[in-house]
Amino acid sequence: MTDNFTIRRAPRPYDPELGREACAAVPDLTADQSELVTGAAGSSPYLKSLIDRERNWLAPALDRPQHALAQIMDDARALAPDQLKPGLRQAKHRLALLTALADLSGAWNLEQVTTALTDFAALAVDIAAKAEIAALIRRKKLPGMTEDDVETAAGMVILAMGKMGAHELNYSSDIDLIVLFDETRYDPDDFYEARQGMVRATRNFCATLSDKTADGYVFRTDLRLRPDPAVTPVCMATEAAERYYESLGRTWERAAYIKARPCAGDIAAGQRFLETLRPFVWRRHLDFAAIQDAHDMRLRIRENKGTGGALTIPGHDMKLGQGGIREIEFFTQTRQLIAGGRDPDLRVRGTVPGLAALAAKDWVPQDVADKLTDHYRAHREVEHRIQMVHDAQTHKVPQSSDGIERIACLMGTTSADLTADLTRRLTEVHELTEGFFAPGAGPAPTAAPPVEFDAGVLARWTTYPALRSQRGARIFERLKPELLARLAKTARPDEALLALDGFLAGLPAGVQLFSLFEANPHLIDLLVDIVGTSHALAAHLSRNAQVFDAVIGGSFFADWPGQSALQAELSHALAAESDYETQLDLARRWCKEWHFRIGVHHLRGLIDGLQAGRQYADLAQVVIAAILPCVERQFSQKHGSPPGRGAVVLGMGSLGAARLNSQSDLDMIVIYDPQAVDMSDGPKPLATRTYYARFTQALITALSAPMAQGRLYEVDMRLRPSGNQGPVATSWASFTHYQQEEAWVWEHLALTRARAVAGNTDLADDFEAFRMQFLSRPRDKDQALREVSDMRARLAAAKSPAGVWDVKNGPGRLLDIELMAETGALLSGAPQRDVDSGLGGAVAAGLLDVAQAQVLKDAYDLCWSVQCAARLLSGKVIEADKIGQGGTAFLCRATGFEQVEQLQSALQDSYAAAAEVIGAVIEESADGAQ
Repeated sequence: MTDNFTIRRAPRPYDPELGREACAAVPDLTADQSELVTGAAGSSPYLKSLIDRERNWLAPALDRPQHALAQIMDDARALAPDQLKPGLRQAKHRLALLTALADLSGAWNLEQVTTALTDFAALAVDIAAKAEIAALIRRKKLPGMTEDDVETAAGMVILAMGKMGAHELNYSSDIDLIVLFDETRYDPDDFYEARQGMVRATRNFCATLSDKTADGYVFRTDLRLRPDPAVTPVCMATEAAERYYESLGRTWERAAYIKARPCAGDIAAGQRFLETLRPFVWRRHLDFAAIQDAHDMRLRIRENKGTGGALTIPGHDMKLGQGGIREIEFFTQTRQLIAGGRDPDLRVRGTVPGLAALAAKDWVPQDVADKLTDHYRAHREVEHRIQMVHDAQTHKVPQSSDGIERIACLMGTTSADLTADLTRRLTEVHELTEGFFAPGAGPAPTAAPPVEFDAGVLARWTTYPALRSQRGARIFERLKPELLARLAKTARPDEALLALDGFLAGLPAGVQLFSLFEANPHLIDLLVDIVGTSHALAAHLSRNAQVFDAVIGGSFFADWPGQSALQAELSHALAAESDYETQLDLARRWCKEWHFRIGVHHLRGLIDGLQAGRQYADLAQVVIAAILPCVERQFSQKHGSPPGRGAVVLGMGSLGAARLNSQSDLDMIVIYDPQAVDMSDGPKPLATRTYYARFTQALITALSAPMAQGRLYEVDMRLRPSGNQGPVATSWASFTHYQQEEAWVWEHLALTRARAVAGNTDLADDFEAFRMQFLSRPRDKDQALREVSDMRARLAAAKSPAGVWDVKNGPGRLLDIELMAETGALLSGAPQRDVDSGLGGAVAAGLLDVAQAQVLKDAYDLCWSVQCAARLLSGKVIEADKIGQGGTAFLCRATGFEQVEQLQSALQDSYAAAAEVIGAVIEESADGAQ
C-alpha cells in the first residue's frame, strides 16, 4: 500500500439526502472525497453512522490513508488494560470506515482490504489475550509464570482459521480461532490449574472482543473449529489436540488446517504445533478420496442451509449458495489436499494464491484458475457491499428490489446489470466446479461388457480386505462397470480377470486407490495392462498401490532425467525432513515410484532391457548416495563424526557394472580410512574399527530393513575381503594389502567390476587409482585360466540351470559370459566394467578372436533381454506356458521375436554357441597350461 488515496471510482447514493447530510458533517473534504462520502453514506446506514461518529478524524485519514491505518494499529497497541474495550472498538470503527471507503473508491484492491482487516484482527486478539494472561500472572493463577512470560502469552497458542488464517477476512466477518496452550511449559502437577487459567483467559479475551457495548463490538469470535467442541474446553493442551487429530481427525478438519496460522500468543509454539499436524493435513499419497468427502460436505451444507435448488438472485447466499464463494474455496482446498502431500508448493493458505499454485503445477487448467480467480474476487466484492449496508454478518443478496438497488449503488452499477452479472458468474462457477465434485455427474455409465465373466471370481471380490469397508465397496461398485468393460477389450478377458483378481486379493485397502481410479479413469488401462502382463509388477502394485501417484504428475512418461537430476531431487526431499525414520520412509516411497516407472516404461516398450538395466542401476546409486549422509548424521549424533577420511561404498557385481534388473540385490563393500585416528569423538565414542563396523550395519539396515514403506533393497556383502568371515567394513590399508597379497583370483575378477557409488570422494578417487594400477599389473595367464576353470566348474556344480528360460546359470549363459568378460578385463588390464569392454579385453589378451567375442556379445545381449523381461514378469525364472498371453507378447516384444517358440530356439542355439566358445578358451587353455 502507498500513502496516496486516489479516488478511482465513487458509489452513487441510494438516498442522496442522507449522503449530503453525512458529507456536510465532515469538514475539509476535497471534491472527490465529498463524492465518495456522499455515495457511501447515501447507500449504507452503517457507513453513515461511522462517518458521523468519526467526522473529525475522517478528512485527515482520507488524505493519508496508509498513515491512518498505521496510526490505528499503534493506538491499539498503546491502550491501557482498562481501556481495551472502548479503545479497540473505536479502532475497529475507524478501520471499518477506512477500509470501506478505500474499497468503494477502488483505491485498495481486494487483497489490500482483507489484509488490513486481518492484521487488525490479529493485533486485537493478541492485545486482548495478553492482557488476560498478564492479569492471571499478577494474581498467581498461572503457576510458574512471571511477567517475562506475558510476551509469549505464557504458552497460549492462538490459531487463526478460515479466512482470518488466509488473510481473507470479509468486511463484517467473525473470526474463527482455535486456542491451545503449550503444556510443556508447566510442571505436570500444575497442569489442571494451568488449564483452568487458560480457559478463563480465553473466555475473557473473547468477551473483550465480541461483547456488544455502547461502543459496539470488535469482532465476533467463534471457537467451534477446535477438536470436538461439544465436550472440550475452549482452550486445550496441544498434546491433547495432537492426539485427537491423529486418531479422529476428519477431512473437513484437514481442509480447515490448510489456512491455519498462528496469529497471536506464543507464535513459535503455534508453528511447532502446526508442524506436528503436517502428516495429518498433507497425506503422503495423492488423496483423491478427499473429493468425495468434500462433495458430501457440500451436500450437507446445501441441505442444512437450504441453499440448493434453482438459481435466483434475490436472497441468494453469495457464500454458501450455488456457484458461491464456498464452492471456489472447496474446489481449491480439495485439489490442494489431493496433491499437497507430495508437493509442498501447493501448501498455500489463500484461495487466489492456491489457484495460482495449482495452475502452475497443472492440477487445474490455467483458464479455469483464471476464471475462478476473477469470479472469487467479484463475489468477495459483492459480499463486502452486502455487509457494508448494516454491518451484518450476512452473505445473502437482499430479497427486496430496494435492497438490491442499495448494493448496486455501492458498486456503481444498476440493479439490472448487477443481477445479470451475478447470474452469469454464479452459473459459470457452478459449471466449473460441480463436475469435479459430483462423481455421479458426467459421462453416462459404461455399458455392460459383451463378455460373460466368471461369476465365482466376481462374487469373491466382496470378501477381499480392500472391499470390506462400506466406503471402499461403494466406490468400487461405481468403478466396476468401467473395469470390466476394459477387461473385455483385452485379448484374453478370462486371463485378465484372473490377473485382476490376484491384484485385488493382495490389496490391503481400497478407498484411496479406487478414488484415484474414479478421478483418473485412464489409469485403469495401465492397471489392466500391468495385471494382464506382469505378475511381479502387479504383486508390487498390490503392496505399494501409492506408486500410481507418480503417474498423475504429468512427467511419468517423459524421458529418463539422468542420475544427477535424480540425485538432486532426492537429496532436496530428504533435506526437508529432520526425522531419521521419516527420511527413510520418504526414500522408500520415492525409490518405489521410480522403480515402478522404469518397469512400466519397459513394459510399454518405451525402453529396452539395456536401458532399463542402466536406469535401475542409476536409481540404486542415487538412493545409496542420498541415504548414506542421513545414516552418517544419525550415527554421528551418538558416536561422533567418522574418524579419519570417512568411508566409501563400493558397488560390486551388477551394481558396479551399472546393469541391474527389477529384482536385483546390491553387492557392496564398505572401505574406510581412519588415518591413524583410534577413536571417534562423540558422546559415546567408539574404537575406529568398531565405529565403522556398526556404521556399516546401520547403513545395511537403512537400505534393507522392512519398514512401513517396505524395504529398499536386499544387500549382499559377501564380496568383501575374506567374505562372511571378514569384518563388514574394511580399512583402506587392509583392503589394499589383502588385494595385493592374499586375495584369490576370483576376488581380482570381482575388482574388474568394482565402482565407488557413494561416500568420501577423495577415498573414492584413491580406490579407482588403486584399481586401475592393480588391474594393469602383468599376470600369469596360464595360472589365471586354471583358477577360472576351477571356478567355472564349481559354479556349474553349485547352480545347474532350471530349464531353458534360466538365462543366468549354466554354460553359455549370463554368469558364464560375465566370467569370461572379467577374465579378459583382468588379463588385459581393461579399466571398463561392462561386459562388452571385458570381451574386448579378452580379444586384446589373445583369449578370443573378434568373431568369438561377437558371438558372446550377442548371446549376452539376448540373455540379458530375457532376464530383464523375466524378472519384471514374474520375479523369478519364468515358465513360458504360465506367463499368459500378455506376458508372452511382452517377452517377444522385449527380445525382438514374433513367436515365443522362435525365442526359445534362439536361446538354445545361443547357449550352445557361447558355451562352445568359452569352453574352447578356458578349458583348452587351462589343459594346455598343465
